[in-house]
Amino acid sequence: MNQKKPKIVYSYYVLDILHKGHLLLMKNAKAVAGKNGKLIAGILTDQAAMEKKPKPVIPFEERLEIAGAIKYVDLVVPQETYSPLPNIQKIKPDVLMESASHNEKDIEKYRKYMESIGGKVIVLPYFPKLSSTNIKHKIQKFK
Repeated sequence: MNQKKPKIVYSYYVLDILHKGHLLLMKNAKAVAGKNGKLIAGILTDQAAMEKKPKPVIPFEERLEIAGAIKYVDLVVPQETYSPLPNIQKIKPDVLMESASHNEKDIEKYRKYMESIGGKVIVLPYFPKLSSTNIKHKIQKFK
């Protein structure tokens, strides 16, 4: 009987303020992995996040712990750069989950690498109303 190997899916987050958008991305990534597959969540270090965003409010170690407590996540790993490329080169997942909010040139670079190892990239829609930045702006209005 020809059994398919379980899928490994890689998805990455800053996870500064956990919200429904993160959970939707993780839930979808886990669904792509399948029942016996694994979702590996890369959590950006403060330095990695600061390549494109302000320094996270929540400390890195806490963000790692929060991600590990989410039922869809099977393994949490640090991501040392904003780009997931170094981690996916080490992990060699079957699928890289991407957000439509990310740079298309970068996504294309990741797609080429994933295809070179027999994998693929799935780009999920971005929900701007479900963003940490949007939540931070709302909080600042209450000051």
